[in-house]
Formats: sequence, C-alpha cells, structure tokens
Amino acid sequence: MKIRSRLFVTIVVAMGLSSFISVFSQEDPVSEFSAGADIYSNYIWRGTKFGTGPAIQPTIKYSGSSFTAGAWGSVDFSGYQEADLYFYFSLPAGLSLGLTDYYYPGLNYFDYSDTSGSHAFEINLGLSKGNFSLAANYILNKAGGAASLGGDKYFEAKYSFKSFNLFIGAGDGWHTYNSATGKDKFAICNLGLGTSKIIKVTDTFSIPVTGQLLFNPDKEQMYIVVGFTF
Repeated sequence: MKIRSRLFVTIVVAMGLSSFISVFSQEDPVSEFSAGADIYSNYIWRGTKFGTGPAIQPTIKYSGSSFTAGAWGSVDFSGYQEADLYFYFSLPAGLSLGLTDYYYPGLNYFDYSDTSGSHAFEINLGLSKGNFSLAANYILNKAGGAASLGGDKYFEAKYSFKSFNLFIGAGDGWHTYNSATGKDKFAICNLGLGTSKIIKVTDTFSIPVTGQLLFNPDKEQMYIVVGFTF
C-alpha cells in the first residue's frame, strides 16, 4: 500500500513538472512569477478556524496563459503552520481543473503512507460564469497529519455583486468531523458575505483590503475576518 501511495505521488509530481516544462518551452509571453503575502486577523478555511490570532500567509506563484502553479503557506504566533503546493489548468467555457497538496510543517514530508501520512491530495474543479462561480473538491486519500478522512468532499457557490459577494459551502470529512463522536456528515459549513476595497497609500503604492462575515451552521460558530495583501 505504501508503494502504491508513493507511485501515485510520483505520477502527480511528474505530471505537474511536465506541464510546467511544457509551459516554459512555449515561451508564453504572458507568463510570469510573482510573490506576496496576506495578513489576516484569523485563518478561517471553509468555515473552520485554524490556529489562533493573526496569520501571515505567503505565496509564490507562476502564471501562464492557461496553467498556474504555486506554493501557499500560513503561520501564526500560536505555532500553527501550513505549506501547500498546487497547480491547475484553465479550460474553455470558464472551467478549471487542478490538484492541491496539503502539508503541515513539523511532520515527515516524505511520509506518504495510506492512512497516517503527512499529505492530503485534493482534486479541484471550478466553473466561473460572469459574476457566478462554483467549486467542487474531493480528497483522494486518508492522511493522519492532514486530518483528512479520505473521500472528503466540499462544494461552494459564490455570486459577486458590485460591492460585495455572497457564498455558501457544504462538505463532509474533515470539514464537519466531530472529534468527540468520531463522526462526520455532509452539511453546510461555510456561509457568508465578503467585500473588498483598495487603500491608496501613495500614488504608486496601494494595499488591497478584504473583509468577511462568516458563519458555520454545522459548528454553530461565527467569525469576522479582515485581511491585507502586500
């Protein structure tokens, strides 16, 4: 089983690298590397809070005309850490297809065992039409370090108005898992309103600011989150 997991990871990495190399070989005129960081008052992901207090979330990204690959992380002053790799393809008709590798520093990075490994691999599907977007996500494996149960699902719909957006998300597995009962269920876990604005500091420097009011009906929790992008 462990060999099969390592073979799967090898295939996924090889696919990503081959796509990455293919993009470079085409000398895409719009391709570019970028780096940045967000600072959030709290790290809330799909309706669940991770860590305590403000979180710094750095990112490194390569973008081409139809292919994007990057690394994203989160760290806060309570000791919580996360470091994810991802890639996705932009397809015709507003569709996208990608894969995310969730990993938490401090765990053995090369532990790809079937039930207690350090990585959770998620297939990401997206559809965007005008102001409306849909996302569907599916965890491929069970991973102790990443707390995925295997087969975890999450779906989200979002609609953007002129000055704000509304979204609703539902899932199971690690999105609704109850450690006290050892059970999970498919339920709405991420419901909210978001908005954003640009703070102009100088003529050449501005700071994007985002704000969200979030409610998790499954955990009966509400959060208010503000973030700054640099």
